[in-house]
Amino acid sequence: MANFFFSFCLKVEVVGNNLDLTKVKLFYDLSDDYSAVAVVGLKKPNQEEDESEGLNNLKERIRIAAADGAHALQNLKVDEIEVDGFQDAEAAAEGVTLKLWCYDEHKNEMDKLKVPKVKLYTGGCNDKDDQWKIGVVKGEAQNIARRFADAPANLMTPTIFSENAKKLFEGVKSVNVTVHDKKWIESQKMNTFLSVSKGSGEPPTFLEIKYTGKSAESSPIVLVGKGITFDTGGVNLKTASGMLDMRGDKGGAASVLATTYGIAKLNLPINVTTLIPLCENMPGSIANKPGDIIKAMNGKTVRIDNTDAEGRLILADALHYASTLKPEFIVDVATLTGAMMIALGGEATGVFTNSNSLWKQLEEAGRYTGDRVWRLPLWKSYGKQLKSSHMVDLTNIGKSSAGGACSAAAFLKEFVPPVDWMHLDIAGVMGPSLDNPYLRKGMTGRPTRTLIEFLKSRC
Repeated sequence: MANFFFSFCLKVEVVGNNLDLTKVKLFYDLSDDYSAVAVVGLKKPNQEEDESEGLNNLKERIRIAAADGAHALQNLKVDEIEVDGFQDAEAAAEGVTLKLWCYDEHKNEMDKLKVPKVKLYTGGCNDKDDQWKIGVVKGEAQNIARRFADAPANLMTPTIFSENAKKLFEGVKSVNVTVHDKKWIESQKMNTFLSVSKGSGEPPTFLEIKYTGKSAESSPIVLVGKGITFDTGGVNLKTASGMLDMRGDKGGAASVLATTYGIAKLNLPINVTTLIPLCENMPGSIANKPGDIIKAMNGKTVRIDNTDAEGRLILADALHYASTLKPEFIVDVATLTGAMMIALGGEATGVFTNSNSLWKQLEEAGRYTGDRVWRLPLWKSYGKQLKSSHMVDLTNIGKSSAGGACSAAAFLKEFVPPVDWMHLDIAGVMGPSLDNPYLRKGMTGRPTRTLIEFLKSRC
């Protein structure tokens, strides 16, 4: 082993410090223990941080560098990879875990990506092993979200999603999964949710997942995820191109599901209840029609002016149901509006909240993970746009076409109990065409790691 280190150091000295970020140099046959070694560029450590970028630049460079090195070795079809901790084993583990995985389970076995076993290279020192394990859990959780979000509609119906969720938590301590059926949903008078589902032949389900990490008497944090397993737009039909990626309209559901998995694997000392309404939005013969009036679970009447503004309808009843759980606070996650995609693109999740303290904690979590968030206004004027009708309490879209993400958040606010609440609009970050150096093609699974870090930071 000593000869290996001597030879390796000589090779690295020859390469010098000229490797830039994303550049990889491979060395072969330096040792009987390692058939190949990848050296990656990390940029100079004295580069100044740009606070306005809203992320920890060094952590992000480590994720990218570790991912690039592992990817280069993966291309050699190796069975096992040891990864240096880069003085930040958690970030290195995240980058590698995310980069080596892709959603290819439906390809021919011969063409599937081979994912090698990965572990931390310790050099006999295990003091960073705990941080490595945290990074692996976060990365694996995001990969779970990627899988659930990317799965096509015929293979991830509301029923299949629920079955897969139950299977995911088999053997995971302190987690109880309940799948509520249509009859239960009807008994709860979740009429806005049911109205969206009725155009499809696929029955709706409502997932309720309870993680108990401390005394059962303690109030839970409630996560709510939008679970539209396919969105045609309903009677207000989307274009063909606009429908192409709508398997990803369950990205919010996928993210909160995976977040719950992550916090359970980390054994965080908190209680979390995750609520996921699941259905399709289809233009069936009994589907919602523009002008229909529905009474929501909280008693408010809603006129459906656009059937493609369906996500807020299923979330409305889920948010009101959350109030019956006496939550500490609520976070909902949804691919809610195209307006958010236009506003922020794929750079950050849009956040609306009534709590400055929750916002500051989430913002710091986004800086830590590199999966950023950005706050937008939740002003009363946006809510007024929804109350201009003489017929009903609310319309499901604002009277103005501008500020669509803000009026959508204002609609949700009408169903939130008087507790701290954050709404995360992830329409811009769900994927799949986003350019991320440690994610392959497909749905991104964002902002799962940020949510896990946010909840972890509160413990």
